[in-house]
Amino acid sequence: MSNTVEFAVMNGLGNKILVVDMRGRADKVTPQAAIALNAHPDTAFDQIMAIHDPKTERTDAWIDILNCDGTKAQACGNGTRCVVQALAAETGRRTFTFQTVAGILNAQEHADGTISVDMGMPVFAWDKIPLSEEFYDTSRIELQIGPIDDPVLHSPSVMSMGNPHAIFWVDRDVMSFDLERFGPLLENHPMFPERANITLAEVTSPSTLTTRTWERGAGLTLACGSAACAAAVSAARTGRTGRTVTINVASATPPGILTIEWRERDDHVVMTGPAEWEWSGMVDPATGLWSRDPDSQQAGSAAL
Repeated sequence: MSNTVEFAVMNGLGNKILVVDMRGRADKVTPQAAIALNAHPDTAFDQIMAIHDPKTERTDAWIDILNCDGTKAQACGNGTRCVVQALAAETGRRTFTFQTVAGILNAQEHADGTISVDMGMPVFAWDKIPLSEEFYDTSRIELQIGPIDDPVLHSPSVMSMGNPHAIFWVDRDVMSFDLERFGPLLENHPMFPERANITLAEVTSPSTLTTRTWERGAGLTLACGSAACAAAVSAARTGRTGRTVTINVASATPPGILTIEWRERDDHVVMTGPAEWEWSGMVDPATGLWSRDPDSQQAGSAAL
């Protein structure tokens, strides 16, 4: 077995993604490789999307997802769009079905280059998110940061989109909060036994939100697709918006847009947005040692 495999550096609204082609192999990208890749500025990332041979009939691939600290992630919507773009360029197909630890994901590339991912159904039960305390209504739980009589953040909506999310509603610019300070405290709060993604969300109209996210296992991220889905669902669930919203991801560079629909007919959450290929190369999935394809360009789209 060769020591190296193909990989691509991509992004979804600035969310830094490494797509690694592990098809035809029995091994996996190791936590040590992930940490080594993240330590280099050219390959620093939010998530690795490792494409493996399918484990289940009528699926196209098994996707193993790693955070930049080497831990496993259950879901990554922005990363899934990157996988779709890479495989669409390779195969000429437009529709795909993937399996992850969070379940089955169906995805489609549209003629305009945007990609829709069916992220499945949201989970609201406190013990399935999971939380360490029982809450009958998880659309608003008792949790705050800051002085008890004047908290900076409080009463988040919590849910799972295959991974735990806490959405804190704010009434001013999400970039004005010191999320880099509060994010680690909230991610690792005893309320979240599996840690949580922490999102600040401002409702800007009945159909628009602005968000900023501290991502579990990745830290202050430029974008997080599953967090955008969680914010959209929580906004509709609490009567702040309708079931279809446009998310302005304030921390994306440049600021980017996701469209989220929480479908009434089946309660599935469908996220639509862009993906961008940057460059490609070869990587050792055991050590993280990598080389860049000398013909790789800094723009465009390419298959693995």
